[in-house]
Amino acid sequence: METKDVIYELRTGKGLSQEELAEKVYVSRQTVSNWETGKNYPDIHSLLLLGSLFNVSLDQLIKGD
Repeated sequence: METKDVIYELRTGKGLSQEELAEKVYVSRQTVSNWETGKNYPDIHSLLLLGSLFNVSLDQLIKGD
């Protein structure tokens, strides 16, 4: 699974909107949208925040393991 799919699955699994996730990781809703469509990838700081928020490892976020 690609990073974009992992982020989408984790976000929807927690019942969060793109706007709610954006607020929690200090980015814009458009940034979250770009991650989920594969236009951009999260920077390392955002990946760390996502990992902490969803209680998953960076490996799970990046490789989908």
